[in-house]
Amino acid sequence: MILMTVGTQNFSFDRLLKMVDELMEDKVITDQVLGQVGYSSYQPIYYEGFDFKPESEMTKLIDRADIMITHAGVGSITTALQLRKKVIVVPRLRQYGEHVDDHQLEIAQAYRQKGYIEIATNKEELAYLLRNINSINFQNYVPEKSTILSSIQDYIANI
Repeated sequence: MILMTVGTQNFSFDRLLKMVDELMEDKVITDQVLGQVGYSSYQPIYYEGFDFKPESEMTKLIDRADIMITHAGVGSITTALQLRKKVIVVPRLRQYGEHVDDHQLEIAQAYRQKGYIEIATNKEELAYLLRNINSINFQNYVPEKSTILSSIQDYIANI
């Protein structure tokens, strides 16, 4: 199962929801997908969507998933990594009005530099990563609160 999350902030992320729908329609994705739509207006056609779930339920869904496609929320990413999931991050981008700046891209790049995740910024990149997910050598997540998380938390605090 693939779990897709968009977070809880009051921003639409229709671009990601549409990408996943199109990849399912094109048969790039053949697994079951469960997707959080959050505050987005787009309603999925080819997969089951939900607005929000309690954190405990989300953790159970992440645990059940084989792959997680997520926005670059630190909580979403770290929970999936702690549960040893393959994580593809699709950061919200300012140019599409998905957030006020590109801090999500910067957060995703910090995790990718460690080899923990992969990043897709468009449908083609997401399709490539999904087709090749089993040949990607994801590094095991090693929490480094004193370095990566502290840096991310400091960055967010100073926005």
